[in-house]
Amino acid sequence: MGLKGCEIVLDNPWNTYYAGQTVNGQVNLTFDSAKKIRGIIIKFLGEANTEWSETRKVTNSEGRDEDETTTFKGHEEYFQIKYYLVGGKNSAEIELPAGTHTYPFTCALPPTLPSSFEGEFGHVRYTIKVTLDRPWKFDQDMKMAFTVIAPVDLNLNPRVKEPFKLELEKSFCCFCCKSGPLSVITSVPVTGYVSGQIIPITCECDNASNVKINTVKFVLRKRVTFHTTQPRAEKKESKITIAELGIGPVEGGESRTFSQQLEIPPLPPTNLVNCGIIALDYDLHIECNVGGPHRNLTGNIPITLGTIPLASFKPPAPYTDVPAQISPQQQQQQNDDPSMAPTQPVSPASPPNGQGGALGWSVADSVGGQIYPNIPPPQFVETQFKAPTITNRDDSEHTRVIGGGDFAPRYPTFQFNTPTAPPNM
Repeated sequence: MGLKGCEIVLDNPWNTYYAGQTVNGQVNLTFDSAKKIRGIIIKFLGEANTEWSETRKVTNSEGRDEDETTTFKGHEEYFQIKYYLVGGKNSAEIELPAGTHTYPFTCALPPTLPSSFEGEFGHVRYTIKVTLDRPWKFDQDMKMAFTVIAPVDLNLNPRVKEPFKLELEKSFCCFCCKSGPLSVITSVPVTGYVSGQIIPITCECDNASNVKINTVKFVLRKRVTFHTTQPRAEKKESKITIAELGIGPVEGGESRTFSQQLEIPPLPPTNLVNCGIIALDYDLHIECNVGGPHRNLTGNIPITLGTIPLASFKPPAPYTDVPAQISPQQQQQQNDDPSMAPTQPVSPASPPNGQGGALGWSVADSVGGQIYPNIPPPQFVETQFKAPTITNRDDSEHTRVIGGGDFAPRYPTFQFNTPTAPPNM
């Protein structure tokens, strides 16, 4: 008996912080009987790890084939802060009476941390571990994970503000006769989005061939490249489907235009800036499935995910064959782009006005206060991609995981009343 319960309570109810902010909280330890310790240690750790194994057939010295398994690993440490909440390394033995004992703590996060990430072959993870340093007995460890976000302001990237058009075209040969071309043009108004936003997709199918288009699929994909350094440099790539939808069919000799909307769930921002062993990208994969013994048409539109949406977003206009008319005043408003002004994320430590939102990046708290007046504050929502456990080889069998075995990072997710991208022009 002895330690009955342990809580690590942060000053942020979502356990989510931006790089460069300060983590404050307290450790609550409850004992059902007196406990003798040398001290209580708290450790803050930010690190990235990659790992996978590969098996191949080799011939041994006796000429027989056998399996040889190699485990590849990569590691980066971003920061480690450790200190005693009570006692010390050379302190005399301390006896804590039964009951609950509370110890406050604080930790300033470095400003260049990459965003939290959990993947199949690696992770970027931030943890707090509390250790009871006990004389003559094994130490007792309690551990929890929290989320760190590296802000990515899409307004500071001119390339993601531009529309993107992907043109796929093919002609088919049937009995030595060449058919008319099949043309599939997919366009999006911009390539920069945030979690919670909707990607408006316009697809124009002009099928002058005699081959049927069965479906055109639009797949939002997460593309991750994991790197290792031990025992040698290797890499592994994975493509994960985030969301998808399809349209069709389009018969031979038929032309149709489709307007679709694809919502982005909570996801980490593109690229994992400042992480050297995990690279993260997104794209919109288009696959045109055609009938008969013909090869499908495929292509990709690059997608950049940020944590601050483009300020110039407007609801997409419904599709019409009539070209949109832009007044001189509207054109001037498009030219006067305020999005390059500096911004600063602030602490999401508490809900604004008790409304249940989060003070992540907020218009009211940005530099100048009115840089992006139409952007609502985000919610911090758990992603679907979880770590099955946050324990690793540095933990013992006595390590307790606080908050359950698995862990899902939370990412800034925006809830707009209407789709929020400019119309295709």
